[in-house]
Amino acid sequence: MSLPALRAVRERWPDVEIAVLARPWVAELYRDQECADRLLIFDHRERHGGFWGRERLARELREERFDIALLLQNAFEAAWLAWRAGIPERIGYARDRRSWLLTRAVPVPAREEVPPHQSYYYLELLRRVGWIERLPAVDAIRLRVPDDAQREAEQKLLAAGARPGAMRIAIAPGAAFGSAKCWLPERYAALADGLIAAADADVVILGAPSERDMAERIAGAMQRRAVNLAGATSIGELPALLRACRLFVGNDSGAMHVAAAVGLPVVGIFGPTDPEATRPASPLFTLIREPVSCSPCLLRHCPIDHRCMTRISVERVSGVARALLERPADAASQEVRSAGIV
Repeated sequence: MSLPALRAVRERWPDVEIAVLARPWVAELYRDQECADRLLIFDHRERHGGFWGRERLARELREERFDIALLLQNAFEAAWLAWRAGIPERIGYARDRRSWLLTRAVPVPAREEVPPHQSYYYLELLRRVGWIERLPAVDAIRLRVPDDAQREAEQKLLAAGARPGAMRIAIAPGAAFGSAKCWLPERYAALADGLIAAADADVVILGAPSERDMAERIAGAMQRRAVNLAGATSIGELPALLRACRLFVGNDSGAMHVAAAVGLPVVGIFGPTDPEATRPASPLFTLIREPVSCSPCLLRHCPIDHRCMTRISVERVSGVARALLERPADAASQEVRSAGIV
């Protein structure tokens, strides 16, 4: 969701050097997107872990002699690193008690001042410092997938047991935010079995290493065989792997956004989070949500009965997915439709 802002910076200054500093799990998504000249890795657990690791990172940034730090992240730590690195101009929102570390502390927009989607929050920062005149419409966010990455993804899928030429459906049952965002694993298993039977498809399970156990639980509960790649792929491989699929079904997660950004029809299951703020920017997104009174609560773990997820049936999700699969294979690239709630 930061890509529209980064592309706006590139359009504003096509000849400047832009470096993106990001943590390892997300940094590779910026590669090949033509909005950054370099990627700098914030290795927060090892090389840059702890106080002295942060000091090492600040020293490395100081040696780069950057002119401006644009802080899209809200954290105090981001401003502290830019300040310790001696970057002369430090721009970011005035929040998390960090204004004194910024040279341009921008007031946080009120809820009614910008459209609710998170991408506009980043773009509004650029507008308020005069880098863009007005907020552009963000109807879709796209990720470029190089041809060599697509070939490597195909080989990885075949090596994991995917059938050549078979339709592929990706599911991502995890969510880094917490268990409250996750639909029930046994329902993913039933959904996958039903889609395999109905469409003669391969179901590809994707997820981070921390989600491997959940993926194995789902695969173990299935009557049919899944292609389980959870924990076996990097974030940099994810766009090409998803582009090799026909449909994505998953929770509100990073994988959902990547799937939408490579042009896949996406069925997104939302519970405790706000779809107006964090839904994918894509005309091929279908939202499934149970409108209970306590949602969105934005909690990591449900303190009651998880009704926002338990009330979403397999039949409901399956019906949406099967309807999307019945369209011609190239319909997703030809049809622009409004996102729906089912």
